[in-house]
Amino acid sequence: MDLDTYLKKSATDVNNLLNRYYGSPLTELSSAANYLLFAGGKRLRPILFMLSAEAVSSGSSPDIMPAGLALEVTHCFTLIHDDIMDKDAFRRGKPTVHTKWGEPTGILAGDVLYARAFELICHTKTPELAKIRAVQMLSLACIEICEGQQMDMSFENRDDVTRAEYLAMVAKKTGVLYGAAAGMGALCAGGSDSQISALSTYGSSIGAAFQIQDDIIDLVATSEKSGKDQASDIREGKQTLLAIKARQRGLDLSPYRRDLKADEIKELINLLDREGVIADVREEAEDLISTGVRSLHVLNDSPDKDLLIELAHYFIDRSY
Repeated sequence: MDLDTYLKKSATDVNNLLNRYYGSPLTELSSAANYLLFAGGKRLRPILFMLSAEAVSSGSSPDIMPAGLALEVTHCFTLIHDDIMDKDAFRRGKPTVHTKWGEPTGILAGDVLYARAFELICHTKTPELAKIRAVQMLSLACIEICEGQQMDMSFENRDDVTRAEYLAMVAKKTGVLYGAAAGMGALCAGGSDSQISALSTYGSSIGAAFQIQDDIIDLVATSEKSGKDQASDIREGKQTLLAIKARQRGLDLSPYRRDLKADEIKELINLLDREGVIADVREEAEDLISTGVRSLHVLNDSPDKDLLIELAHYFIDRSY
């Protein structure tokens, strides 16, 4: 099965499972918690969990998928709270949870999802010790995500953020949940400690690369294609790796911190391309992908391992 077919089929399977668990909300708060969860998304984290489990032990994923769902539920919890902190009005083309229900209910909806994640792990058909370790892995990931979010917010008031600081931030804010997804998949499937560690490294590395690619997409993809406001990171003065690399080359991006017309965005892209900024940032993402793929040497050759390798490259080859 090719990767595109696998991703589409697996996303459908994840959606069906989510509907089985949460498709009939009984309260207004449950509806608010479900809102973003059922608003779409690629379901990459539970898919990564599933694929990692299969690469360790073929046929193991159906019994342990509740723990896989925990990754998607956790992801949505972080998005709801991020939207509140960032005061964003839209997510995935729809009003954000706090915009629709109010900030107090938005906070509670995120809290509900956070609690659901650990309940889902308890429903997983895996040894009790594996459940305990999975709870610990996800708990530590959540702490790191919060640390990463705090770092990201602190960058807003600085114009001297370094490459190392940025990479540390994306490793925490984005990488760790992908690391938990892959590591928990191996763990719940009965993988060895070396397999669990290797897949955690793989997930963390490609997850950080995913965020770097998101920064590139924000600049080069049209709003129609990405569903986001093109070049919003530059306009808002965010300290992305693109901005950091541009500053290192002596480029002043402050004139672009305003509403930009299409031809001005094109001019900006040409400038960063000509000065090698985009290529340099792309190379950083490719290095992370290489690190992740190398860690898979502990797995036996299989179609699932091949898909893990393809998935890693998809993370930086995607255009939206």
